[in-house]
Amino acid sequence: MMIINLIGLLLIGLIVWWFWLYKPEEATVGEEGLVITVENGTYFPSRITVAAGSPVEINFLRKDQSPCSETLLIPDLQISDSLPQNKLKTIQLPAMKAGTYDFHCQMQMYRGQITVQ
Repeated sequence: MMIINLIGLLLIGLIVWWFWLYKPEEATVGEEGLVITVENGTYFPSRITVAAGSPVEINFLRKDQSPCSETLLIPDLQISDSLPQNKLKTIQLPAMKAGTYDFHCQMQMYRGQITVQ
């Protein structure tokens, strides 16, 4: 019984770390652009930084076969686009004000964040 309780506590700890404490690395979008890979249930990199006041191109490469990974939504920018599998898809972002903008799939299982500075 004690082993089951320890395993349960370990699983709870992993869930808390994954959903609330884990912060993935950030990438900065430069003049050469950036490729975000959609694979294994995640966007990589999932946290990107862009400069305020100028339009930006971000390329997405979808390797995941999940139907959920097909749709990209950036609600604050009213962007909704389909990502083809194993092909680069360029998303044009307009000039944005400083702040944070979330992007995700239609079910919000794949999640990322754009920080504008």
